[in-house]
Amino acid sequence: MTANTPPKALAFDVFGTVVDWRTSIAALVGQVLSAVGRPDIDAFAFTDDWRMRYLIGMRDFGQTGRGFVKLDILHREMLDALLVDMQLDLAEADRHTLVMGWHRLEPWPDSVEGLNRLKRRFPLVTCSNGHIALLVNMARHAGLPWDAILGAEVAQAYKPAPAAYQRTAQALDIAPGELCLVAAHHGDLFAARAAGLQTAFIHRPLEYGGAPAPDLQFQQPWDYEAGSLTELAERMGC
Repeated sequence: MTANTPPKALAFDVFGTVVDWRTSIAALVGQVLSAVGRPDIDAFAFTDDWRMRYLIGMRDFGQTGRGFVKLDILHREMLDALLVDMQLDLAEADRHTLVMGWHRLEPWPDSVEGLNRLKRRFPLVTCSNGHIALLVNMARHAGLPWDAILGAEVAQAYKPAPAAYQRTAQALDIAPGELCLVAAHHGDLFAARAAGLQTAFIHRPLEYGGAPAPDLQFQQPWDYEAGSLTELAERMGC
């Protein structure tokens, strides 16, 4: 399915769509666990558990009544809870190292080329639950050529809240229907479409190590679909 009117800008989910969080974090987790004498713990299972707590937390955040806080704080809270459940104690420095690992994620092989091609035609912004400092650090680490870093901190809301999408469009002085969310997650795109945005799905079958994505119940035909950001660039005439 192709949108009838091309968007005026592209907004990108980042974790999983543009960067490979699982491989990046598991490598760091493995280093930390080995250093503290626990190489027996599966670093990927640790990473998957940490990420699942994030997914549940974002889904339910709007119902808690809690005011907006930066993602570093939530990542730390979720890490601390995971360590309690695992009956594993880590020093403060190790916990900080793991939280800051989310600032230095590696891009998927097609991401930088695809973004640069798309940028020839469209303004590129983030629409992520990451905060500005995290996304700036990640962009510099991974070479991501954003025109602007928007999202949770600008919207003061976490996806999938409608404000997270609509305020991104508002910041660009365009209507929601003139903005296209690019994401590897059906749940994210479902919420973006409900908020009035166009949608582009990027297949990332290895995001969860080949396991089924946790949001397949939201799958539907999207305005654009591609197997990579370079393929999306081709489909969008870039």
